[in-house]
Amino acid sequence: MLKRGLEMRIGIISDTHDRLPLINKAIEKLNIEKVELVLHCGDYCAPFVASSFKNLNAKMIGVYGNNDAEKELLRKAFLEVGKEIRGEFVKLNINGFKIALIHGENKDLLDTIIECGIFNLVAYGHTHKIDISEIGKTLVINPGEVCGYLSGESSLAIVEVETKKVNIVKLT
Repeated sequence: MLKRGLEMRIGIISDTHDRLPLINKAIEKLNIEKVELVLHCGDYCAPFVASSFKNLNAKMIGVYGNNDAEKELLRKAFLEVGKEIRGEFVKLNINGFKIALIHGENKDLLDTIIECGIFNLVAYGHTHKIDISEIGKTLVINPGEVCGYLSGESSLAIVEVETKKVNIVKLT
């Protein structure tokens, strides 16, 4: 169950790309940090990765990325371990804190979602590059990549919802 106020901590991960050792490190760190919700910005790649997420002690909601070919199998595999992949875009409202979750390969769509000003947080992935910015009242976060393939660094983000403080955690 998620906390009532805005005191909660959210973990944001993206671009795990089947890299099981680093996925396991990310899950271990998210558990240590006691996040209540994990947002996955897509690119899991294959359904077999879902079994690693059964060790995650938080609710997880994700979206598909452009490298997720077996979408229905991914959705089912994650449901079997109690985690959700909801589609291409997710809109959440947690105690009045509005979140948009998207992979981000369509830059025009991503920019429109950010610029509309409806959301307190927009989480996205795809570029494999860490990005933290604030556009109006909207906090925009790309946590980088868990897989470490393009940047050589594995990373995730932890957000303190009440203060909008963002901590980027390097896993490698």
